[in-house]
Amino acid sequence: MEQHKHILKTHRLYLREFQLEDAHLLYDLDSDPEVMRFITKGVPTPLDQIQDVILPRILSYYPRVPPEGCWAAHLVATNEFIGWFHLRADRIDPHEMELGYRLKRIYWRKGLATEGSLALLHKTFGDWGHATVSGRTLVGNRASRRVLEKCGLLFVGEFFYGQDSCPGWTEDERRAVKYGITRDKWS
Repeated sequence: MEQHKHILKTHRLYLREFQLEDAHLLYDLDSDPEVMRFITKGVPTPLDQIQDVILPRILSYYPRVPPEGCWAAHLVATNEFIGWFHLRADRIDPHEMELGYRLKRIYWRKGLATEGSLALLHKTFGDWGHATVSGRTLVGNRASRRVLEKCGLLFVGEFFYGQDSCPGWTEDERRAVKYGITRDKWS
């Protein structure tokens, strides 16, 4: 893994750019129904979709300045891939940056989502100069909500994801929350 460019490093994690050969890492992550519970109701992402759609989209982010994208997260101590973090133009409000993460279940409840997210927020509002960051999750995803709150993002309100975002989900299942913070409030 040392040949990869590290975007940032924390006490326990480092984030690096994905490569095309990382498809198997994403496939393994997305194959756990619990990891995908609040994303696809537990349905895994097909390997061909990862290879043909998701990874090319991820790689397209890297030339942008200031940085945005999706980065592979590894443990510093072992180099083990544990998931990813992203910071990208928000899909709903392109004037904001969207913070996101997905970790292997064995790494839940260890503070790693908060640690990686805080590191990205420091870079986002510091070196990279972005003005606003938001995070969204389904109402029922209490763990993700706690991470956003621990990172200092403030509750903005509730909304519903559209049917196109969650095909086959009921309106109640698409109920979501938005958190956000500006650089001024972060300081």
